[in-house]
Amino acid sequence: MPEIQLGAHTIRTHGAQVARFHMHDWLILMLLVVIEIILNVIEPFHRFVGEDMMTDLKYPLKDNTVPFWAVPIIAIILPFTVILIFYFIRRDVYDLHQAVLGLLFSVLITGVITDAIKDAVGRPRPDFFWRCFPDGKGVFHNVTGDVQCTGLKSVIKEGHKSFPSGHTSWSFAGLTFLAWYLSGKIRVFDRRGHVAKLNLIFVPLLLAALVGVSRVDDYWHHWQDVFAGGLIGTTVASFCYLQFFPPPYDVDGWAPHAYFHMLAELQGDNQSSTNTGNRLTVRQSELESVYARSHISDANAHDPNSILEEMESGRRH
Repeated sequence: MPEIQLGAHTIRTHGAQVARFHMHDWLILMLLVVIEIILNVIEPFHRFVGEDMMTDLKYPLKDNTVPFWAVPIIAIILPFTVILIFYFIRRDVYDLHQAVLGLLFSVLITGVITDAIKDAVGRPRPDFFWRCFPDGKGVFHNVTGDVQCTGLKSVIKEGHKSFPSGHTSWSFAGLTFLAWYLSGKIRVFDRRGHVAKLNLIFVPLLLAALVGVSRVDDYWHHWQDVFAGGLIGTTVASFCYLQFFPPPYDVDGWAPHAYFHMLAELQGDNQSSTNTGNRLTVRQSELESVYARSHISDANAHDPNSILEEMESGRRH
């Protein structure tokens, strides 16, 4: 195996080559962004909500402890910052590219799954009553008994997107990927029993869990919504990480698959060059041997003394 040289593959030397090789992956990411936008624009399913069902939906309408704009910072910017720090330490564009690609796939696939389920289920939030009736006066259909909301359409639309929790799923997607990434980089599972490393891995997971708890505390979600969101984010992030990196407990768990594929290709090229050189050397030695034998034969054929000796030998006989 070729010698591993850190800092030999930077953005400047190999960045364009690596990105070009994964061009189709970046195109799929763009498609996921478009799908995510569409899912947020369309109207969710308006589930039947009768007057007797409002008992569990009259929690106060509160502001978000973790605002919407903070979710991309927690789920994307924070893990990306850690990934960038490791790039400046190791100067390996393969690790940087695969980590960023895996992180974005984790978050976007999670977002698409979450919002698709949100729109399909249409579960009311715990504060749905005050979204539907901001004046506190409930209005229901005189035949079906369904709610007749009088609030703002945008607020009511958001009130039908309780299950699962988007804040939670996004946070677990980005921070679970970060936990996997750190596990490989600091070699948590090196069988040396350093529990401090393991504690470091739990920090991102704790942060994601606290985001989920805040959604229940703010009465924007039921606990089932948060549990499902965390499960979706964790599962997708795990699959995405293992798509680009070996498991952290693997001996090669500190670098992406693409890095070792590159080393294997270099090894194959080196062996091919060596074999070609050996074949050329053998052929050259064979030619020299043939040339030497032919040269000796020619010399004997043109040597007059040898000819005379052969003639005299013939006469004697």
